[in-house]
Amino acid sequence: MFFLLSLALIGAWMSSFVRGGSPLHGRAKCDSPKEGYQCQPGISHNWGQYSPFFAVPSGISPDVPSNCKVTFAQVLSRHGARDPTASKTFAYAQLIQKIQKTVTVFKGKYAFLKDYTYTLGADQLTAFGEQEMVNSGTAFFNRYKNLAKQFPLFVRASSENRVVVSAQKFDEGYHQARIAATGTDPAPYPYPVLVLSESAGSNNTLNHDLCTAFETLPPFSTTGSTAQKTYLATFIGPITARINADLTPLSLTASETISLMDLCPFNTVANPDGAVSPFCGLFTAAEWRQYSYYQTLGKYYGYGPGNALGPTQGVGYVNELIARLTGTSVVDHTSVNQTLDSNPATFPVGAAHPLFADFSHDNDMTAIFGALGLYDAVPPLSNTTLEEPQDAGGYSAAWTVPFAARAYFEKLQCKGEGGEFVRVIVNDRVVPLNACGGGKEGRCALEKFTDSLGFARAGGKWNQCFP
Repeated sequence: MFFLLSLALIGAWMSSFVRGGSPLHGRAKCDSPKEGYQCQPGISHNWGQYSPFFAVPSGISPDVPSNCKVTFAQVLSRHGARDPTASKTFAYAQLIQKIQKTVTVFKGKYAFLKDYTYTLGADQLTAFGEQEMVNSGTAFFNRYKNLAKQFPLFVRASSENRVVVSAQKFDEGYHQARIAATGTDPAPYPYPVLVLSESAGSNNTLNHDLCTAFETLPPFSTTGSTAQKTYLATFIGPITARINADLTPLSLTASETISLMDLCPFNTVANPDGAVSPFCGLFTAAEWRQYSYYQTLGKYYGYGPGNALGPTQGVGYVNELIARLTGTSVVDHTSVNQTLDSNPATFPVGAAHPLFADFSHDNDMTAIFGALGLYDAVPPLSNTTLEEPQDAGGYSAAWTVPFAARAYFEKLQCKGEGGEFVRVIVNDRVVPLNACGGGKEGRCALEKFTDSLGFARAGGKWNQCFP
């Protein structure tokens, strides 16, 4: 199922206003289109998938080489910062109620808790998250300006509201950057967005759902939580004991301590300016690194290379990427919607369509990165000892799938070098592409890149999805 969603029909007002009618532009002062979120990076870059997008350190310059030109660019983006999910927002509210009913004296860094009112919503983008996506659209246009001036942008989004709105806000930033650069935008605006249904049983390469074994059967459905539980036992005890001692007679559990930590990023992104929440100061920088690794294990073993069926959930998208890069038809028997992808109107390929933007979720992006083999060069992550992303092949939840994550797939032509080359840039970090010999420049010949994707071209382990 699908439908073409015109921005003009579902909310042109969003181009200038956020929830409550507040002007969007000029806000989110901790954030910028190019560098992302930079307030207290020692803390905020260690919130796992709840970190706002930030430019990740790269051993290879992400700048387009001076002797090269980009001939194709595609962004795969996570939605912007959101409120907690419905189940978690209920749990967080209950936790605050427990603390305020139990504790009578709040001193020092805990003083704010006495009068704190829980006001977080559920599931929807925050004003800060919307601005993240405007910034992302601006950055994409500015990076690929030469292509963007010549060709239309084709946009898809999975149908969850926060994902669709993220696509809209990205388009807004892209459109504004184009107007600023050229004084005009010949494309009809608001741009159309192809929305892929997340209804049960729908073929959708931007949302996992179809693989029965992965969704419902152990060990596949429990690998992530099991790894997290093991690591949690190695670090959470002293943190919980300290909080309980500081707030007597409080008696937090380990899971409640994690929830208290969650309230730091969620309250931060609930602020329109992205001001760092007082919750963040309740924990040390070292504790935030432990928290971030805890979240990383959930993604790695839940949807990534640590799960035997995780990368298979991203195979369909990788096969679509191959089709776009090579200008050929999609070949896939997994999650691809064959009706859409066989229609040039809903899946254009070829020289006239070199610009694409797709919008999805963190779990799906993790699976797609797994299907691409981007982080296969290092041993499986330890579930007992913290590994920094620099020592884990660049992998962490914060480095790969923060709020408003942006993965660029670009094709290059370079003077003095025959053929075409592919680079993958995840949150401004150039992925080395070891599987196809990316070398010191992190780029592979197009044919070598597609040849390295044999796992996806063979359908991954889709034959194990339906026992």
